[in-house]
Amino acid sequence: MKISSEFSKYASGYNTYNIIQKKVIDKLLRKLTMHPKNILDLGCGNGALVQAIDWEYKHFVGVDFAHGMLDLHPKSEKIECINGDFNKKELFDNLYSHKFEHIFSASALQWASNLDEVFVNIKSLNAPVSLAIFTSGTFKTLNKTAKLEPLLKDASSIKKLAEKYFDAYFEVMQYKLEFDSVREMFRYIKKSGVSGGRKVLDYKQTKKLMKEYPLTYLEFEIVFIRSFTQ
Repeated sequence: MKISSEFSKYASGYNTYNIIQKKVIDKLLRKLTMHPKNILDLGCGNGALVQAIDWEYKHFVGVDFAHGMLDLHPKSEKIECINGDFNKKELFDNLYSHKFEHIFSASALQWASNLDEVFVNIKSLNAPVSLAIFTSGTFKTLNKTAKLEPLLKDASSIKKLAEKYFDAYFEVMQYKLEFDSVREMFRYIKKSGVSGGRKVLDYKQTKKLMKEYPLTYLEFEIVFIRSFTQ
């Protein structure tokens, strides 16, 4: 299943499961020293970022490749929703007609097929950035227990790529999300979209993993990238 399909499938219940994503958005917004009026949100989902903004803005552009998410995104004269893929340069060619004062991406760019190229295209829009990217440290114990290779890049690789294009602060944060049971944990993985739609274990292997997983929480690791000038 494609990542976009995974997010669309569970779009209606996403607010119940995007707990970590909301923490990420809160941190991105708290670190701002200025309040931009013209904003781009790459991987906007169902609109958690725009709903968290507490200042007056002029124009907000939300981009997502999942129709199901955009259907739920707030819309108004100030809010423009674009169905687009940040992996494609055509999207950025279309965005050049806008003049953005700030570019956000909260918990989406880890799914870039070529993060280097995506950074090049973001840089070309010539605006300060606030980015949060999940790393291979996410689900570290789960992957180790299941003997799975991490889907995502490690924090140092992400930082090294970003340093080529952005004069920015870099911060790596770890989060833990507690669950009452392993079953609830796996339900969260399925419905939150954080697995990227990967399904590599059969029923028997999944049952074994649920039995052997040694923790009561999931681990998350996120690289925060913030332009010096904000």
